[in-house]
Amino acid sequence: MFLRTRPACCLPARPAARAPSAHFPGLLMTDISAVAGQPALVRNELNLVWLDMEMTGLDPDTDRIIEIAVVVTNSTLDIAVEGPVLAIHQSDETLAKMDDWNKNTHGRSGLIDRVRASSVTEADAAAQIAAFLAEHVPPGKSPMCGNSICQDRRFMARWMPELERFFHYRNLDVSTLKELCRRWQPAIYKGFQKRAMHTALADIHESIDELKYYRERFLIPAAPAGETA
Repeated sequence: MFLRTRPACCLPARPAARAPSAHFPGLLMTDISAVAGQPALVRNELNLVWLDMEMTGLDPDTDRIIEIAVVVTNSTLDIAVEGPVLAIHQSDETLAKMDDWNKNTHGRSGLIDRVRASSVTEADAAAQIAAFLAEHVPPGKSPMCGNSICQDRRFMARWMPELERFFHYRNLDVSTLKELCRRWQPAIYKGFQKRAMHTALADIHESIDELKYYRERFLIPAAPAGETA
């Protein structure tokens, strides 16, 4: 079973009590132990930090971050806790420089309106997320996890360098398995259909689901020595 907690706006009504996070008064966090009697996510250096960002374009020197979200899972992807989902304010001038794809995609999702209405800066977002992550994993231990995560890391190193230093220097990029599967097992590759919602939190959960898909179908454990199929 894959268990997750969600911000208050996404949580169904349930009798378990919820309390504001100490770091994020506006974000209600639910103790995962209240869900189906399963254990809570314990702070552990093997926990994995999943991240996704939406940007105004592809060049970290000229484009900017407009949304960031994080999810922390245990090492086996069975338990997940959602962190802040933050639209980052950018000027109308910056937003106007987006190409048509970005304007259309982020306009349909409502992200552009959220960015305009937000008062959160890149520094604010980095501080909030670092505080959340420190509750679940020690600094310098988790690789940065996601899809095409090198691109997110490039933007983070440019605009949120202190947050980038929270992560281990390694990446856990689901795109690596995707590309190997496409070449070695194309039938399995075609079996995972992405929704391509292009919102940060949805993209994270899709990356986690995709890794679980490859683990179950593509990463087949070898039989113990002396055993045959």
